[in-house]
Amino acid sequence: MTDAGGNARTLTAAVRAVRAGAGRAGRTVALCWQAAPGALTVHVLLTVVDALLPAGVLLATKWLLDVVQLGSDADGVPQLLRDRPVAIVLALAAMTLAGALLSQVIQYVGARTRRAATLLVTGRLFAAVTRLSGLRHFEDPAFRDRLRMAQTSAADAPDEVIGSLFGAARSVLTIASTLGVLVLISPLIAVLVVMAAVPGLVVQLLLNREHADVLWQISPRARRLAFYQDLMIHPVAAAEVRLFGVGGFLAGRMDRELRAVNAAEERVDRKTLLAHAPLTLVGTLVTGGGLVWVVLGALRGDFTVGDVSAFVGAAGGVQGSSAMLVMSLARVHHVLLLMRHYDDVLATPQDLRLPAGEPRPARPLEHEIRLDDVWFRYTDDGPWVLRGVSLTIPARGSVALVGLNGAGKSTVVKLLTRMYDPVRGAIRWDGVDLRDLDVATLRSRVSAVFQDFVQYELSARENIALGSLDDLDDDAKVRAAAVAAGAAPVVERLRNGYDTMLSRTFLSDDETGDEDRSRPSTTLSGGQWQRLALARSLMRAGRDLLVLDEPTSGLDPQAESEVRDLVGTLRSGTATLLVSHRLGAVRDAQEIVVLSEGVAAERGTHDELMRLGGEYARLFNLQATGYQDAVPAVEGAPA
Repeated sequence: MTDAGGNARTLTAAVRAVRAGAGRAGRTVALCWQAAPGALTVHVLLTVVDALLPAGVLLATKWLLDVVQLGSDADGVPQLLRDRPVAIVLALAAMTLAGALLSQVIQYVGARTRRAATLLVTGRLFAAVTRLSGLRHFEDPAFRDRLRMAQTSAADAPDEVIGSLFGAARSVLTIASTLGVLVLISPLIAVLVVMAAVPGLVVQLLLNREHADVLWQISPRARRLAFYQDLMIHPVAAAEVRLFGVGGFLAGRMDRELRAVNAAEERVDRKTLLAHAPLTLVGTLVTGGGLVWVVLGALRGDFTVGDVSAFVGAAGGVQGSSAMLVMSLARVHHVLLLMRHYDDVLATPQDLRLPAGEPRPARPLEHEIRLDDVWFRYTDDGPWVLRGVSLTIPARGSVALVGLNGAGKSTVVKLLTRMYDPVRGAIRWDGVDLRDLDVATLRSRVSAVFQDFVQYELSARENIALGSLDDLDDDAKVRAAAVAAGAAPVVERLRNGYDTMLSRTFLSDDETGDEDRSRPSTTLSGGQWQRLALARSLMRAGRDLLVLDEPTSGLDPQAESEVRDLVGTLRSGTATLLVSHRLGAVRDAQEIVVLSEGVAAERGTHDELMRLGGEYARLFNLQATGYQDAVPAVEGAPA
């Protein structure tokens, strides 16, 4: 009873797998049709013609040999051709030429279909990725693995599925038409040849599922392998790798991951070899036995020389086409198994809660942004990062967050910009829960400089203008932002000014795809990049909320002082959240909140917190002592 139940479940799972694979295949073909209907139609028609040519060549060859052997007594040859062997020769030549030309044309239209389909599929994949509003999925290793495999599917699946399906269809048509020739000689041999090919197909499909499972299992190793390889060659990491002499260590880690990947693939390849070897032997024995039988029959006068030739060609053609059919179906089965990752990414739900009705647009901030008893953790079973935090950012006021690393400061920034939603409690924009607001309009009212700002490998102009894409072509606004952030002198000293490519990877960002070697790229120092990031945020000057997460961390003292003055100007009339480890940069905030282990442990102005003598005073005095010790004593100066 148990075995029967297990077999039923296995059969049900197999049926579901077949249905899922057929559904993915249908969707992929539909995508290719949407992308290139004309090329796909031509591809289908040419594939049908190309598939029937081998049988035509076999039949014409049989007729030619029968006419040469028997002349006008060749009963199996049409009467019109018995006296015209030259016509058969011309037909053979025409079919041979057509086969040669068709392969080139099929390759061309297939490439056109592939390019159009890849463009469509890749566009839909990244449209789905862009649709995800929060960060939870992107900080999930399992999702990143699935996304990486979905990218591979998007790049390869249309071409592989169409090529493999058409290859399988071609093989089926070739087998069917060639078997028609074989049936003329012996129906029994035709049946045996087909039966010899079926086990190989079944075995290959089973092995394909195992191969797809192995690819998923080794995906984390493949991701680590790519990480180690990138560290070995990335310009930013190159100095530290060489200084600390860790190149050999990283190469060892890379070698370990690569060996593990190779070992997993080797196990599947060995299984494939061991499974196919006996099946190949069976097919060979069937074909060889049939050939012996036909030759003996020809010696007895039962078959003609044309029959022997047709059998040899047909048996070989059926065996070859059967092998191609197995390979094509196995390949398409394998690709469709990977295609489920593409489908999964497209079906990935939003990680931010959607309101019950239509989301409300975020209105201009008039009163305050308030965190009410906010609790948050990144995973359901993880530690609490924030535990009941409450604070208020006035519409035209400033709040600073300070605390040790891991206290929860950056998490508050992610919640305010709605990269995540609180697990408990709420964040309200003029009394409206952020979860009831439209994410796009909310973020359009926020400007920010993040601690981990992006160094875009684009031109200096684009690095700044990305802060407000509507002003991408507004040179005056871009230059004004650069001037205000103190980045203008740096940019204007570059060889091509604002059009200079800032990259260690690309020479230029030419839309034609060609790199202009007369306009070399360059890169900037950390502090210069930070000024560009600040200029990018200034493209959004006048927004309702300004978030400054360590805006001066990479600057020298003079630049830090200049940026601090600029930030003070920007904060005027804007709700501002300032996060910094440099407590001197936050001392003039209207309220300073000290986070400790996810709790707002202290709050007040700088003077109030110093009088309190708590954690803030301790940290401030630690930093101040470092500066004071560095000042040489001046004789006669007051104590």
